[in-house]
Amino acid sequence: MGQVVTMVARRVNRFNVENRAHRFLEREKPSPAPKFDSNLRDMERTLELDPKFVDKLNVKDSSLDGRLKDVYVTSQDRFIKRVQERRAAEAAADKSEQRPLPLERKTPDDFEFGYMEPPRITPGHCTLRQALKFINDHQLDPEAWPAKKIANEYKMKEPLVENILHYFKTFNMYIPDQKYKDTLLTQATKPLLQVKSNPEGKP
Repeated sequence: MGQVVTMVARRVNRFNVENRAHRFLEREKPSPAPKFDSNLRDMERTLELDPKFVDKLNVKDSSLDGRLKDVYVTSQDRFIKRVQERRAAEAAADKSEQRPLPLERKTPDDFEFGYMEPPRITPGHCTLRQALKFINDHQLDPEAWPAKKIANEYKMKEPLVENILHYFKTFNMYIPDQKYKDTLLTQATKPLLQVKSNPEGKP
């Protein structure tokens, strides 16, 4: 439906367009846009100061034309010259050095945690390896590794360590004992338990 309306509107806009264009071109002067009140007041003040201002705008000023002919713009392109000299010097240095190609072409090994660990750690910070270590130590033995002891050892703030231990945990794998597999409650054994607990079928 929308395509039909668009096609009809386009044909209406193009109807008799050539005659309308000729009528528009035959007009003596197009109607000017309306001016703001502030522009009209500025024009009135200008005409009060200089009544011949409009005539001066329509007449060519020979003095201004002569001044324009005396203006010349020159450029020495010093910046481009410096860039070209620097590039030429770099190219000459590369040719003179003749650096050999690398002998080892294998890809570097990936880091254990996906990033290169810094050799020096600023106080108040810890690496991912250290964080995993003290989180695991705290989970295994919270009494031996409280937040205060971890903060003192790793030179961190105690509230920060408490937040880390509260919000982050390491994964533990739980493997059930095969001897007690029959005692585990599964979806299949739930209906059997309900039948055994209510043999008469009372609601």
